[in-house]
Amino acid sequence: MTLRDRGKLKWAPAAFLPEYTKMLRDLDTDYYRQQKPIIDEFQFEEFDQRICYAMEYNYAVKITKWVDGFNYEIGGRVHFVDPIHKEVRLKTEDCDVERVKMAEVIAVEVLE
Repeated sequence: MTLRDRGKLKWAPAAFLPEYTKMLRDLDTDYYRQQKPIIDEFQFEEFDQRICYAMEYNYAVKITKWVDGFNYEIGGRVHFVDPIHKEVRLKTEDCDVERVKMAEVIAVEVLE
Protein backbone atom coordinates (compact mmCIF):
# COMPACT_ATOMS: atom_id res chain seq x y z
CA MET A 1 0.00 0.00 0.00
CA THR A 2 1.50 3.34 -1.07
CA LEU A 3 1.10 6.64 0.71
CA ARG A 4 -0.72 9.29 -1.33
CA ASP A 5 -0.09 12.93 -0.49
CA ARG A 6 -3.03 15.26 -1.08
CA GLY A 7 -0.74 18.25 -1.88
CA LYS A 8 -2.47 21.62 -1.64
CA LEU A 9 -5.78 20.00 -0.86
CA LYS A 10 -4.78 19.35 2.75
CA TRP A 11 -4.22 23.11 3.33
CA ALA A 12 -7.58 24.13 1.83
CA PRO A 13 -9.45 24.28 5.20
CA ALA A 14 -7.04 26.97 6.46
CA ALA A 15 -7.70 29.18 3.40
CA PHE A 16 -11.14 30.22 4.63
CA LEU A 17 -9.60 32.20 7.50
CA PRO A 18 -8.92 35.70 6.15
CA GLU A 19 -7.00 36.66 9.29
CA TYR A 20 -4.60 33.79 8.73
CA THR A 21 -3.88 34.68 5.10
CA LYS A 22 -3.47 38.38 5.97
CA MET A 23 -1.04 37.48 8.74
CA LEU A 24 1.02 35.36 6.33
CA ARG A 25 1.14 38.20 3.79
CA ASP A 26 2.17 40.71 6.47
CA LEU A 27 4.91 38.39 7.74
CA ASP A 28 6.23 38.00 4.20
CA THR A 29 6.39 41.77 3.59
CA ASP A 30 7.91 42.48 7.02
CA TYR A 31 10.69 40.00 6.31
CA TYR A 32 11.95 42.08 3.35
CA ARG A 33 11.60 45.49 5.03
CA GLN A 34 14.77 47.58 5.42
CA GLN A 35 15.70 50.41 7.74
CA LYS A 36 16.05 53.85 6.23
CA PRO A 37 19.68 54.72 5.59
CA ILE A 38 21.02 57.77 7.39
CA ILE A 39 21.70 60.59 4.95
CA ASP A 40 24.02 63.29 6.26
CA GLU A 41 24.13 66.92 5.21
CA PHE A 42 26.94 66.45 2.68
CA GLN A 43 25.18 63.61 0.85
CA PHE A 44 21.99 65.65 0.74
CA GLU A 45 23.94 68.56 -0.78
CA GLU A 46 25.48 66.19 -3.35
CA PHE A 47 22.02 64.92 -4.31
CA ASP A 48 20.89 68.52 -4.77
CA GLN A 49 23.88 69.31 -6.99
CA ARG A 50 23.31 66.24 -9.14
CA ILE A 51 19.64 67.10 -9.59
CA CYS A 52 20.46 70.70 -10.55
CA TYR A 53 23.16 69.50 -12.97
CA ALA A 54 20.75 67.07 -14.64
CA MET A 55 18.07 69.74 -14.87
CA GLU A 56 20.45 72.28 -16.42
CA TYR A 57 21.78 69.97 -19.13
CA ASN A 58 18.54 67.97 -19.57
CA TYR A 59 20.10 64.62 -18.58
CA ALA A 60 18.16 61.62 -17.42
CA VAL A 61 18.21 60.85 -13.71
CA LYS A 62 17.63 57.70 -11.68
CA ILE A 63 16.40 58.48 -8.17
CA THR A 64 16.18 55.80 -5.50
CA LYS A 65 13.63 56.54 -2.81
CA TRP A 66 12.78 54.83 0.45
CA VAL A 67 9.10 54.40 1.30
CA ASP A 68 7.87 52.38 4.28
CA GLY A 69 10.87 50.07 4.36
CA PHE A 70 11.25 49.43 0.64
CA ASN A 71 13.47 51.02 -2.02
CA TYR A 72 11.97 52.16 -5.32
CA GLU A 73 13.79 53.47 -8.38
CA ILE A 74 12.29 56.17 -10.58
CA GLY A 75 13.88 57.27 -13.82
CA GLY A 76 13.21 60.29 -15.96
CA ARG A 77 14.21 63.88 -16.61
CA VAL A 78 14.02 66.56 -13.95
CA HIS A 79 11.07 68.78 -14.80
CA PHE A 80 10.85 71.05 -11.75
CA VAL A 81 12.40 71.42 -8.30
CA ASP A 82 9.93 72.76 -5.74
CA PRO A 83 11.79 74.28 -2.75
CA ILE A 84 8.58 75.14 -0.89
CA HIS A 85 7.19 71.61 -0.81
CA LYS A 86 10.70 70.11 -0.91
CA GLU A 87 10.04 67.81 -3.83
CA VAL A 88 11.39 67.01 -7.28
CA ARG A 89 9.12 66.49 -10.25
CA LEU A 90 10.34 64.02 -12.83
CA LYS A 91 8.94 63.53 -16.30
CA THR A 92 9.13 59.82 -17.07
CA GLU A 93 9.51 58.30 -20.52
CA ASP A 94 5.77 57.68 -20.80
CA CYS A 95 5.16 61.43 -20.21
CA ASP A 96 3.88 61.06 -16.65
CA VAL A 97 4.99 63.43 -13.91
CA GLU A 98 6.28 61.74 -10.75
CA ARG A 99 6.66 63.71 -7.53
CA VAL A 100 9.47 62.64 -5.22
CA LYS A 101 9.84 64.19 -1.78
CA MET A 102 13.43 65.04 -0.89
CA ALA A 103 13.01 63.36 2.51
CA GLU A 104 12.49 60.03 0.72
CA VAL A 105 15.55 60.27 -1.57
CA ILE A 106 18.43 57.95 -0.67
CA ALA A 107 20.40 57.99 -3.97
CA VAL A 108 20.62 60.06 -7.14
CA GLU A 109 22.40 58.96 -10.31
CA VAL A 110 22.78 61.12 -13.43
CA LEU A 111 22.52 59.12 -16.66
CA GLU A 112 24.33 60.92 -19.47
